[in-house]
Amino acid sequence: MASEGDAVAVPAPEPVEVAADAAKGTLTVEEALEIVLKKALVNDGLVRGAKESIKALDRKDAELCVLCESTEETGIVTLVEALCNEHKIRLIKVSDAKKLGEMAGLCKIDREGNARNIVGASVVVVRKWGEESVARTTLLEHFGA
Repeated sequence: MASEGDAVAVPAPEPVEVAADAAKGTLTVEEALEIVLKKALVNDGLVRGAKESIKALDRKDAELCVLCESTEETGIVTLVEALCNEHKIRLIKVSDAKKLGEMAGLCKIDREGNARNIVGASVVVVRKWGEESVARTTLLEHFGA
């Protein structure tokens, strides 16, 4: 054991190799969207559900809006589209509410890592991106920003 005055040798951290594809940003828009939504959820920057999302859009407190095309309430779809156009907020449409709910974390994860009890989501809004990432850059390139 080392006494109080002795220096303790700490092993140097090993360099981590990153795949070449990950560095180039060759993500699809759907993969990038899933990563961005997870990072926003972790950083408390994700608003889920129609009512809360519409409030965030109305306050202009949104960076990105994800809307499900198969929403049964046509009023929600037209309202969200109008708010995004009015306030110049980026809008992405997805086809499946269950997939959007899974990407937004509205599910339970079992021991094997599979999503269970998935709740569908009609609208999800990203208020804060979280950290800088290749996925965020890919989405911004998709919008031409």
